[in-house]
Amino acid sequence: MQIPALTGELEDWSTLNSSIGFPELLIGNGASLAVWRKFAYLSLFDEAQTTQNRPLSPTELSVFRALDTSNFEQVLSALKNSIRVNAALTINSSSPRHRYFAIKEALIHAVRSVHIPWSQMQASSLMHINSALSQYQTVYSGNYDLLNYWAVMQAPDAFEPLFRGPDSTFDLGNNARQSSATRMLYLHGGMHLVKNIDGSTRMLNSSESTLLASFAINQLGDIPLFVNEGSSADKLKAIRSSDYLSFCYSQLSQPKETLCIFGHNLAAQDQHLVKALLQAGMKTLAISIYPHNPLFIQQQKQHYASLFAGQDVELRFFDALSHPLGHRNLRVAITPTQ
Repeated sequence: MQIPALTGELEDWSTLNSSIGFPELLIGNGASLAVWRKFAYLSLFDEAQTTQNRPLSPTELSVFRALDTSNFEQVLSALKNSIRVNAALTINSSSPRHRYFAIKEALIHAVRSVHIPWSQMQASSLMHINSALSQYQTVYSGNYDLLNYWAVMQAPDAFEPLFRGPDSTFDLGNNARQSSATRMLYLHGGMHLVKNIDGSTRMLNSSESTLLASFAINQLGDIPLFVNEGSSADKLKAIRSSDYLSFCYSQLSQPKETLCIFGHNLAAQDQHLVKALLQAGMKTLAISIYPHNPLFIQQQKQHYASLFAGQDVELRFFDALSHPLGHRNLRVAITPTQ
């Protein structure tokens, strides 16, 4: 592995990109934090237990414990299956249905408590993000918030749609590239994606997901598809249970020469992504680091160097603020009431 000296210095993104070229981008929560600091929460499951509007009750938490998970998608899917089985066996029990809607409501309130409101987003900022993303052939997003989706919807013609089936459903047999437009692949799902009753993935229309009420509480079929919690092994298990998420993950692991990583620290819970990157066999990785101070920069460099130790890949570290997605003008101020 080739890495520059682990100093407190960082490269400029434009200079680095001009000299090498990075057609693919992996983005993480740092890209969302560059816009809205409340995305700094550690766990949506924890948020759902403390949110003021509709926290998870002890009964609802017992369902999570019974399934040994903190992932909402897995719990909601299990409850939905219980409802369908009870109906087939003419078992008169309303408890699974009540728990389903209560947990779904708690999830929605938890998301709203940390997500930037649509009313706070400027069209110019969304177009800036749109322009930044469209410079790549493929963008892999590890985030499930709506920022990237909102940005793409500002000028969707620059992006190649993957949800080509009826009612904007993902069709595993129809995923070949059809243009040179940018592909957006949501590795962990997204708030704009839902799991249909048959297990397939559907993308909500813009009018449905502009507001954070994108998945209606009273609809049994629309289960939000995002892998929001758990260990790396748990996340990979959830990914493999979805044809869409499996496809996205397989694309990340395909052979590639270079890749840019922005705002993703590749922590322990994301080791499945590191495994995919290692499988891709890249020659050069460009990695963003926020320039807090020289010591922080050195520590971050060491972290990434340890992840790719022994691999034949060159690591290049650049200043996150020099990348279009890290521009200071994207930051939205949070008022005391938010």
